[in-house]
Amino acid sequence: DDDDPCYEFDRAQSIQHRTHLYYIEFEYEPSPDGNDVTLVAQLSMDRLQMVEALCEHWEGPISLAMYMSDSEVQQFLGYHQNSKTLSERKNIGYHIVYRDGPFYPINKLRNVALEQVITPYVFLTDIDFLPMYGLYDYLKRSIGSIGLGSSSSSPMDQSISSANTAKRALVVPAFETLLYRIQFPKTKADLIQMLNIGQLFTFRYHVWTKGHAPTNFANWVQATTPYRIKWEPDFEPYIVVHRDVVRYDTRFVGFGWNKVSHIMELYAQNYEFIVLPNAFIIHMPHAPSFDIAKYRSNSNYRKCLQTLKRNFITNLSKRYGRQFKDDSLIIIKS
Repeated sequence: DDDDPCYEFDRAQSIQHRTHLYYIEFEYEPSPDGNDVTLVAQLSMDRLQMVEALCEHWEGPISLAMYMSDSEVQQFLGYHQNSKTLSERKNIGYHIVYRDGPFYPINKLRNVALEQVITPYVFLTDIDFLPMYGLYDYLKRSIGSIGLGSSSSSPMDQSISSANTAKRALVVPAFETLLYRIQFPKTKADLIQMLNIGQLFTFRYHVWTKGHAPTNFANWVQATTPYRIKWEPDFEPYIVVHRDVVRYDTRFVGFGWNKVSHIMELYAQNYEFIVLPNAFIIHMPHAPSFDIAKYRSNSNYRKCLQTLKRNFITNLSKRYGRQFKDDSLIIIKS
């Protein structure tokens, strides 16, 4: 319908993309402690070089959804074969989603990567972040000591003690650098020093503080033990959760609200958000994506996203018996 200003936006949500799961051979040795965690991310061809860097920072399993054309897949294959780092790593699941349509199907990609995870837990992140060295082991230890609960009661989850039945999301604080070359901090103390001299900032400090404000970075700097935080509107942290976590809403394509909507649904499901005191990830600089450029330059795109956001919140209110008004939450008394 050419008269509908959101036609392209709506159509993008219904595209059935071709997919090729496990495009390259995958091997996985289960972790004996039962707390294993897979890093989950999605990317397009222009972010491919981040995968090698990621491998140096994360030894554990990785599940990647890759949005590519047929010719880009061939380029990726060559890149993988010629990379010593990538060709030697067998615990990365590469899942190809073939390009189709004008928008980047970000939440569909996240779901593809999430669906293929075989560890009990997932670290939901983005490809432009490098984890601190040792984050994989630290997360496994944190899962063991804090307990994450599960949104189902399958036999696999019976080992979780009754004290740990609350559904929890562990928050990994996010930082960013605007420098293309930095000495990556080895410790939290190093990171704090770099914050103090302006080599690092809390993530999106300059453009979108609401996204990570609830993490309470002032508290994190001092913290030595995990601490609970309250959800606030527009919160979009990077989290560790049980793999049966609710899937992302695939109506969100391109830029805007794709992660916020997911975190809001976890809040509606009564998840506790707990910040890890000795964990961090750092966003590395890159050119803006095509979709963020479209969002910034196209008022119609922004209007369609606003409509979708309202529909999402209305739907969430009905499903969970809660009402979100003007970005504040009111519990509906039954």
